[in-house]
Amino acid sequence: MSKGQDTKAAILDDAVGIASEVGFTGLTIGQLAERTGMSKSGLFAHFRSKEALQLETLARARERLTDVVVRPTLATPRGVKRVRALFDLWLYWATEVLEGGCIFVTGAIEYDDRPGPVRDALVQGERDWTELIVTVAGTAVSEGDFRADLDTEQFAFQVQALMYGFHHASRLMHDPKALERTRVAFDQLIAASAA
Repeated sequence: MSKGQDTKAAILDDAVGIASEVGFTGLTIGQLAERTGMSKSGLFAHFRSKEALQLETLARARERLTDVVVRPTLATPRGVKRVRALFDLWLYWATEVLEGGCIFVTGAIEYDDRPGPVRDALVQGERDWTELIVTVAGTAVSEGDFRADLDTEQFAFQVQALMYGFHHASRLMHDPKALERTRVAFDQLIAASAA
């Protein structure tokens, strides 16, 4: 990366942090200027509009999710180990990487009824994520770890439900047992899916 690309990536990393805490609608060039120590006009030259900032922040978050969750998951041996890695790494992403929790869950809640390019990008990202879960579950079927008749799309739906449930219990309800309950529910799903 060039120095300019490095600078923009660092700015977008700050934007990802802000959006995870206050949402995409709460992310502003002024707030980003305050956090980065840059001028509003300097940041405006990078992004031109709030929507462009939101879209680039979302793209940067996907890059980071790929680095933190997707690549390490795909480097894990196929089968149930890979399924567990995907879930564990997502939990790490949602609890340790971002101060405000999973930016994609936050965005999905924020934009579920709000049409436009940010929603479209979020929907595409969620489709890609669901497809990844289906694929990883499919490898567990082909490796003989999961039942041959497992509905991998239903499995992916249930994993997503656990992820959203964890976000709700931990972020909104401040349930001290949110992580424990989520892991128990995931173990039950794995047991129900086993060959």
